Amino acid sequence: MQTIRILVVDDERYAREELMYLLSKFPAVQVVGEAESGEAAILKALQLLPDVVFLDVEMPKMNGIEVAKSLVELKKVPLIIFATAYPQFAAEAFRINAIDYLLKPYDEEQLQQTIARIEKTLLPVPTADSSETLGKLAVEADGEINYIHPKEILYICRDEKVTKIITQTHGYEVRTTLKELESRLVPFSFFRIHKGYLVNLTYVSRLTPWFNGAYQLELEGLEEKLSVSRNYVKELRQRLEL
Repeated sequence: MQTIRILVVDDERYAREELMYLLSKFPAVQVVGEAESGEAAILKALQLLPDVVFLDVEMPKMNGIEVAKSLVELKKVPLIIFATAYPQFAAEAFRINAIDYLLKPYDEEQLQQTIARIEKTLLPVPTADSSETLGKLAVEADGEINYIHPKEILYICRDEKVTKIITQTHGYEVRTTLKELESRLVPFSFFRIHKGYLVNLTYVSRLTPWFNGAYQLELEGLEEKLSVSRNYVKELRQRLEL
């Protein structure tokens, strides 16, 4: 799987740590470095060749706008995402071809939309026959190894230290983390509806409003209803609907 390499630039340590923590939830991205000043950001960009730079605007000596103007002169120009507590810099930011502009404190739903935009820009679109790959998930049980094609899976969930893989006929338990499985299943129609659930969009039959902006999801061949966190509802509908 191709990984999107990210450099985080902010003069405030806790702001960097918060953003890096939020980014760690996305399997397709990897934070390869951090910088606390504009000068350090340019050096790190030259050394690490990131695909994306999350760039704070208000920094002493060399601000984010000045850094961005230097980054666009590099041989490998990264995508630029500005981050600031002040919206008045947005117009100038987009004149430098930034692909997004995040306001602090970070909103997880907005960040999710930003990552989706980055993935759409940088990651290759799966070919029509990508779902016909021979790769299968290996699940060990009772001394045997069962091979499951992703198309057979209804959903996957994390229960304490065990990950459960649910098909229409069987349930399996593995030690592999949900995040790792999510990264392996990128070529297939899987989507995270909750921090502990991945579902196969092929089997989705109904989405029902629940409470506080959350929804319940019904899958073909499954009586159980699955909870959809409100942070994932918008992108889920975009993925499902024509």
